[in-house]
Amino acid sequence: MSKFEPARRKKVKRNSDKDKSEEVRDLISSSEEKHEKKRKKKQIVMDDNELKCTIPTVSIAVAGSIIDNAQSQELATLLAGQIARAATIFQVDEVVVFDNKATAVNDRAVNNDEEHESGARFLVRILQYLETPQYLRRRLFPMHSSLKNVGLLPPLDAPHHVRKHEWSPFREGVTLEVVASGSKGTLIDVGLSKNVRVEHVLEPGLRVTVAMGADRNLETDFLKKVVGCNNPREEMGLYWGYKVRYALNLSSIFKNCPYKNGYDYIIGTSEHGAVISSSELSLTKFQHLLIAFGGLAGLEESIEEDSNLKGKGVDDIFHLYLNTCPGQGSRTIRTEEAIFISLQYFHEPIIRAGRRFVGK
Repeated sequence: MSKFEPARRKKVKRNSDKDKSEEVRDLISSSEEKHEKKRKKKQIVMDDNELKCTIPTVSIAVAGSIIDNAQSQELATLLAGQIARAATIFQVDEVVVFDNKATAVNDRAVNNDEEHESGARFLVRILQYLETPQYLRRRLFPMHSSLKNVGLLPPLDAPHHVRKHEWSPFREGVTLEVVASGSKGTLIDVGLSKNVRVEHVLEPGLRVTVAMGADRNLETDFLKKVVGCNNPREEMGLYWGYKVRYALNLSSIFKNCPYKNGYDYIIGTSEHGAVISSSELSLTKFQHLLIAFGGLAGLEESIEEDSNLKGKGVDDIFHLYLNTCPGQGSRTIRTEEAIFISLQYFHEPIIRAGRRFVGK
C-alpha cells in the first residue's frame, strides 16, 4: 500500500477522465476487500482479551502465594488439582491467579526460569494444562518441570473433554498445517481418528472450538466450522471449561478484566467478613460476578501490599465481604478448602440472581 498510494494520488491529479477514475476506484475497492478478508481471518479465533458472552459468568480470583506454602512440588500439584476440580464442578468461567509478591520486572525473569517459577505462574500452568482436553496437551504444552507430577491428578472430565468414541456437536482442536495446494482451508486435530478440515487458513498451533455439524461420517470430508469458545454454552447449554488469567496483583484483576464493562459484582471472602446464611443471601442480578480468595494472610494483606490500592479498604473494593464458613472447628481453612465451601455456599444465591447452571 505504501508504494501504491502516492502513485494513485498522481494519477488522480493528472487524469480526470472517467476511465482513470473508475480504475482508481477498482484498485481501492480491491485493496479494501483484501483488508477485510485479513480482518475476518483474524476474528475467527476469539481473542481472550475481548471475551464476549451473553450468559452471566462467574469468575474466581485466587492468590498464587498459596502454592509457595506447599511443602513439595507434588503437594503443590495436588493443591492446584483441587482448585481445578472445584472450578469445573461448579462451572466457573474464569480463574484469575494473582501474584501479590511479584513486580513487573522480576516476574518476567521468574517466568523464564523453570527452577524458580513463582507460585502464581506454577498454578496458572497446572490449571491451564488440566482444563485442556487430554488429546491436545502434547501439542499445546511443551515439556516443563512444573508438569512432572500432573499424572497424579484425577481428570476433570468436563463436557469438552470428549472421548475418541464419543460424538459431540462441538470439539476442541488444534490447528495443524495448511491443506495441500489446490485445496483451501486448514487441518485440525480434534481428537478423532481423522483430522477435520475448515475452510479458513489459520496458523498452526492455535487452539480452536470446532462446530462438527450433523454429518458424523468423517470420510465425507465435510468442511467444519471454527466458532467462538462461548458457542457451545450459548447454543446448547454446554459448560465448556474455564479460562485462566494471570494478574500481577489484586488491582490488576480488575484493571485487565477481559469483559468489556468489567465485573459488575465483586465479592471478597474472609473469616473477618459478614456472616449471612446462604439461604438468606440475596445477590443483585449480574452479568460478570467475581469471587476473590486471599492467601495465607487473607485479602486484607493483598490490599495492603498493592500500591495501586493504597488507602483503600475492603468496603472500597468489594460489594460484599463475607465469611462463608462461620463456626469453623479448625483455626484455619486452607484456600483450596475455602473455594469448595464458598462455591457451594454461593450456588443457590447465584441461581436466584439469574445465572443458570447446566449439566446432566
